[in-house]
Amino acid sequence: MHGRSLAIAAAIYAAVSVAAAQSSGFAKKGGNPEAAKMKNPVAATAASLAAGKRSYQRLCEKCHDPEGKGNGTAVTETQPPDLTDAKWEFGSSDGEMFAAIHDGTSKDMEGYKERMNDTEIWNVVNYVRSLRAR
Repeated sequence: MHGRSLAIAAAIYAAVSVAAAQSSGFAKKGGNPEAAKMKNPVAATAASLAAGKRSYQRLCEKCHDPEGKGNGTAVTETQPPDLTDAKWEFGSSDGEMFAAIHDGTSKDMEGYKERMNDTEIWNVVNYVRSLRAR
């Protein structure tokens, strides 16, 4: 069942990302109603959080910093968002977070679809959610 849920989520996301790619290729400011409909198929278990943390440390921490406040050492032109607050400009649902990580948001926040598979991205979504609770 778990594998089937991932396959369904991937199929839904494929349809959503085709539409997004036809415009800028990046996640949209203000959120994405279609991506918001996606449900996270990966439970926020200890294993998922640990895997998400490892990916976050490897790929996200340089800009978003260890606590997710957006004060990383590799910040370029635009200050990354604080991932611990309640609302983000690209949407706050799990599906919108997935889309922002998968597709990127700008030239400063590249998409990670080539560096992480969907399960790894969902693990990062789960980990980032845990940063809010701190």
